[in-house]
Amino acid sequence: MVRWGYTMMTEQAGPRQLVDDVVRAEQVGFDFSVTSDHYFPWLDSQGHAPYAWSVLGAAAQATSSIPLTTYVTCPTVRYHPAVVAQKAATLQLLSEGRFRLGLGSGENLNEHVVGQGWPSADVRLEMLEEAIEIIRALFGGGHVTHHGTHYDVDSAKLWDLPDQPPPIGVAVSGPRSCRLAGRLADILIAVEPKSELLADFEANGGGGKPRIGQIPVCYDPDRDAAIARAHDQFRWFGGGWKVNSELPGPASFAGATQFVRPEDVAASIPCGDDVDEFTELIRPFVDAGFTDVALVQIGGDHQRPFLDWAEKRLLPALREL
Repeated sequence: MVRWGYTMMTEQAGPRQLVDDVVRAEQVGFDFSVTSDHYFPWLDSQGHAPYAWSVLGAAAQATSSIPLTTYVTCPTVRYHPAVVAQKAATLQLLSEGRFRLGLGSGENLNEHVVGQGWPSADVRLEMLEEAIEIIRALFGGGHVTHHGTHYDVDSAKLWDLPDQPPPIGVAVSGPRSCRLAGRLADILIAVEPKSELLADFEANGGGGKPRIGQIPVCYDPDRDAAIARAHDQFRWFGGGWKVNSELPGPASFAGATQFVRPEDVAASIPCGDDVDEFTELIRPFVDAGFTDVALVQIGGDHQRPFLDWAEKRLLPALREL
């Protein structure tokens, strides 16, 4: 059975609302949750970007059973991997074992803020691999000293460690990241329902491990309103990871997507309240072999109606896929 998740999207809601919404998602029966970790929204119309780790700490206390997942944190530029390890261990303790650490090579949109430049894609993957090695070493306990190609760690030690460290997920978009994830990750993370990503992951050591996908949706009883909102806030989604990871700010995404039409967005994002349309566009993740699929309801002001509708209509239909 595929597990269905709810996304706390930090780009479109403030911190208190994000916590309230995941509490409601737990109540209506979502199997897990994921949380984005941004410094900027993709577009100005989204309008938010609170600190994800504070939100997660509050969510760990406000909920009792729903798993929490970063989707994803970049442990290479804005955060040093030793700090990510400490945050993740603390959150695993606060959530009593419900946390999964999703990691990725990041986007210029968020990482440029510390003024260290934006490396090439190949270098970013090298940095991610070294960061995961540091994080796992710290999860093992004891003092860690590391002098590598990209990072130095000077006698670091995590003093509060959970009995079981959080599983590590790695975001993939192509063969090289799949090979890295197969070797080093406990979980695959992807935003496209491409079966070849899963095949590459499994061929490199990922057999039998969870595979988490994610898709935006835009529920609204008025389909035209849903399409307009999806176009206003999520037209960047179809840009592809190679483009999206390089652009430096919301103005760049606005410019890059100026010719995307509402009908283009509606072709890939289910909009309205037709359950059959939603299941048809979500189904490719199931067919590709994902074990977990997280939904992103577009629009910070439209979470509660979506959650109520999901409880009554969408989740029962998805569980039949």
